[in-house]
Amino acid sequence: MSILEILSPENEVFRAYGFWASVLVLKVLGMAVLTSMARKKKKAINNPEDRVFLKPEDQNVELTSSDPDVERVRRAHLNDLENCIPFLIISFVYVLTNPSTFIGVNLIRIGVVSRIVHSYSYLNALQPYRGYGFGITFLVMIYMSLSNILYFL
Repeated sequence: MSILEILSPENEVFRAYGFWASVLVLKVLGMAVLTSMARKKKKAINNPEDRVFLKPEDQNVELTSSDPDVERVRRAHLNDLENCIPFLIISFVYVLTNPSTFIGVNLIRIGVVSRIVHSYSYLNALQPYRGYGFGITFLVMIYMSLSNILYFL
C-alpha cells in the first residue's frame, strides 16, 4: 500500500486516527478551559494581569498558585500534555506501518478512551481508575512503539 493510500480517508485506520486524534485534542483543550475556570472560581490567580477576569470586589485578591482544587486540574492538564502529545505522534507513525484494521482502529480507540477515563478519574480523585486509564494508554504506546521499531528496522 502506498503512503497516499495509507493516509487516505478510505483507510479505516487513518480515519480512526483522524477522528480519535481530534477527540483527544479537544479533550486537552478542554482541560485548559477547566484550569482557567477553576482559577477564576477559586480566585487563585498567579499573575497580576489576570485580575481583570475577577469581579471588581475581588480585584485585591492575593496572588496564589497553591489552591488544591486548582492544582488538581492543572496537574491533570499537565499529565495530558505529557502523555497525549506522545500518543498522537506514536499512533500517527503506527498508522504509517499499515497495521491490520482491527488492531489499528482498536488500539487508537482504546488509547484515547483510556486518556478520557484518566482525566475524569484525576479530576474526581478516583483511584484505581486513574491508574488504569494511565496504564492502558501507556501499554498501547509501548506496543505501538515496538511495532514501529520492528517495522522500520
